[in-house]
Amino acid sequence: MTLLAIVDQIGEGWTLAAGGLLIGAVFGAFAQQSKFCLRAATVEFGRGAIGQKTVLWLLVFSIAIFATQMISVLGLVDTSEARQLASPQSLSGAVLGGLIFGSGMVLARGCASRLLVLSATGNLRALLSGLVFAVVAQASLRGFLSPVRETLAGVATSNMVGGNSLLQMPGISQGSAFVLSAVALAGAIALSTYRNLSIWQAVSALGVGATIPLAWWFTASMSAIAFEPVQLEAITFTGPSADFLMMFLSPLGGALDFDIGLVPGVYLGSLAAAAITGQIEIAGFEGGQAMKRYLLGAAMMGFGGMLAGGCAVGAGVTGASIFAITAWLTLFAIWLAAIVTDWAIDKKCLAPSISRPNPAS
Repeated sequence: MTLLAIVDQIGEGWTLAAGGLLIGAVFGAFAQQSKFCLRAATVEFGRGAIGQKTVLWLLVFSIAIFATQMISVLGLVDTSEARQLASPQSLSGAVLGGLIFGSGMVLARGCASRLLVLSATGNLRALLSGLVFAVVAQASLRGFLSPVRETLAGVATSNMVGGNSLLQMPGISQGSAFVLSAVALAGAIALSTYRNLSIWQAVSALGVGATIPLAWWFTASMSAIAFEPVQLEAITFTGPSADFLMMFLSPLGGALDFDIGLVPGVYLGSLAAAAITGQIEIAGFEGGQAMKRYLLGAAMMGFGGMLAGGCAVGAGVTGASIFAITAWLTLFAIWLAAIVTDWAIDKKCLAPSISRPNPAS
């Protein structure tokens, strides 16, 4: 059945939501199996190692960029229509939001997507932290924190540098970007072999990254056939988490879209993968101090992600895959803040045994 036939059967809104649900489920299943986590990668790298956690992130990152550039070169998706490139973006928000998000990510021991994946496996810390993340994200988007976000975001925008495309400014062609991304992917695959990454882990990581171009293609295809305007987008978690939360607090109305299906899709995909492989285990907070740390980190991620215009996946992978300047700035700021925060808070505690492996997320 073609996409147009599905739209005729169930309507545009339900088709978008179903697409988000299915793509989210694939993301969730592969993310759960690969243990994909930007926090784990930044901590490992910051402690002087390029081990399996860093390699996993590199595989996700490189396949997302490579496949996105490939569908762009083939003319399947016009990425210039994406929000990150079609409208002015905040440079100040990218930097400040990325720094806040990166620090919060270390405190909460996982980014927004990782918290969602972990919550499906019985991790109550992640579940409560994810709820706080969504509440603060909504407050930053439309609530009492929105004036602060708008003020910080308005300090410097991409209009000041002539746009938000990292390719257009130096005059790099789409074909050249595709070749460079292919080289990066080959390097990541070679590094995964060198670091003895299991085949299943590597395949799972590639599966996570492949959902990004899949989402670009799906929303582009829907935009071409839908009567109502459809936003060209891929996977992100800050805005969708806030929207999904509001779905329970206000009438549904015309809210059905790709984002509404994405969050429950990731949860269900992770739950299914964990159940099949016997990895469901209830886990809670270990004392009041730990709870304070997790919830503060989640709140910082909610505000920082909304200020930056994307989270570790939304900006750090999705936005980076179309070479949006603000996305790359956010990604750099997240890495920097995460490394510094880990050094200041966690690494000092491990000083006598600094070679000890980083605890799992």
